[in-house]
Amino acid sequence: MMVFGLIALIAGAASALMFASIVSGALISLVLFYLAPLPLMVAAIGWGPLYASFGGIAAAVGLGAIFGLPYCIAFAVTIALPAWWLGHLVLLGRHVAGVTPAVDVAAPAEPEIEWYPVGRILLWIAGFAVLTTLAALLTLGTDADTITATLHRGLMRILRATDPQATGEADQFIDALVRIAPAAAAIVSMMTLTLNLWLSAKVTATSGRLRRPWPDLKTAELPAMTLAVLCIALAFCFTGGLLAIVAQITTAALMMAYALTGFAVLHTLTLALKSRTFWLGSTYAVVVVFGWPVIAMVILGLADAVFGFRERFLRNRQPPPLPIS
Repeated sequence: MMVFGLIALIAGAASALMFASIVSGALISLVLFYLAPLPLMVAAIGWGPLYASFGGIAAAVGLGAIFGLPYCIAFAVTIALPAWWLGHLVLLGRHVAGVTPAVDVAAPAEPEIEWYPVGRILLWIAGFAVLTTLAALLTLGTDADTITATLHRGLMRILRATDPQATGEADQFIDALVRIAPAAAAIVSMMTLTLNLWLSAKVTATSGRLRRPWPDLKTAELPAMTLAVLCIALAFCFTGGLLAIVAQITTAALMMAYALTGFAVLHTLTLALKSRTFWLGSTYAVVVVFGWPVIAMVILGLADAVFGFRERFLRNRQPPPLPIS
C-alpha cells in the first residue's frame, strides 16, 4: 500500500509541476506543459490505471488548493482524465481461444490475448483532443461571437506588446488566426497526446514493465464509421455559430488521426524498397520542417480507408500456396 501511494503521488506531483510551470511564462515551460500527461501515463501503463487515477486526483486537488478551482478542473479534464483512460486502454485485452499445437493434439489450447486495437486508441485520442480544445474555448465564452471576440482581443494584445506600430494589415492577420485557432489547437492537442502516449509506452517497454507486446503500428487503422463521422463534421463546418466551431475542431482532430494512419500506410507500402529508411526519414523531416506536407499523409490515410491499399499490397506480397501432392 505504501508503494502504491508513493508511486501515485510521485507521478501526480511531477505531472502537476509540469502543468503549473506554464504560469512562469518561460519558453521551456511550454514544453513541460505539453508533456504534463507523461508521468501519469507512465504510471498507468507501468503499474496500472489505478495509480494514475489516484495520482491525478491528488495532483488536481493540490493545484486547486494552490491556484484555485479553475486550475483543478483544467488539470483534471486535460491531463488526468486522458492519461488515466488511455493508459487503461493500452492494457485492455481479452482472452480468445488459442490454436492447439499440431504436435500434441491432446494438449489444451493456450488462451491468447487480443489487445485493444491501436486504431481505436487513436480515435479516443482524437476524442480527447476535441474535448480539451472545446473546454478551453468555453472558458472564453458560451457562444461563437464571444469566443471569437475574446480570441481577437487576446491575440491583438500580444501583437501590440511585441509591435506597438501594428496597422490594419495586422488586424486582418489576427482575423485569419482567429479563424484557424480552434482547429490548430485541436491538432496540437492531438499530436501532444499521441506523443505522450508513445513516449510513455516506450519508457515502460524499456524498463520491462510493459505488460503487452509492442503493437505493429503499420497495421493501425481507424474504425470504418470514422469516415462517416468525418464527412458529417465536415458538412457542419459550413454552418455557423458554436456548432461550426465544434465541427471544425472535430474535423481537424479526425484529419490528424487519418494522417497518422497515413504514416502507417507509408511504412507498409515501402517494405519492398531497398532505400526504405531514406524515404521514410526524408518524409518525416519534410513534414516536421514544413508542416503542410502532412496533408499528403491525410490523403493517403483516407485513400487507404476507402480503397484498402495496405490489404492489397500485403496480399500481393504473400508467397503462392504450396502445391498439393
